[in-house]
Amino acid sequence: MKKPIAVFLTMFALGGSTSLQASAADVVDVYKSPYCGCCEKWVEHMQKNGFKVNAHNVNDVPGMRKSLGMPDRVGSCHTAKVGGYLIEGHVPAADIQRLLKEKPKAVGLAAPGMPQGSPGMETATPVPYETLLVQVDGSTTIFAKH
Repeated sequence: MKKPIAVFLTMFALGGSTSLQASAADVVDVYKSPYCGCCEKWVEHMQKNGFKVNAHNVNDVPGMRKSLGMPDRVGSCHTAKVGGYLIEGHVPAADIQRLLKEKPKAVGLAAPGMPQGSPGMETATPVPYETLLVQVDGSTTIFAKH
């Protein structure tokens, strides 16, 4: 048996996955209001995509965002930390996995506002939205389009 096939079959037999999954080191600390249901749904989305999530209820999400270093102009209903980056709002897990793989020099990712159709904000009428890469100087570029 050729080695790549043997590796794949071994991973399959052991219950492993060849898909892009979060590693055990990818712990997400999310800071959210204790009353925000869509934040809870985003936490579930992250967990379903292999991330370990520690949810921290805070009374002042904008204050926490500011203290962590995410610009308020890209704000949403929760802020998270993972792998040395900040994540603002309903950013899809796949975008975060890509960020952690590519490791750009940046503050992190943001999905400003609360876009309909984003993880945790599922709706029958989703709207197109962008995930922004927030640069160290506060500027943004488009990281992904959804």
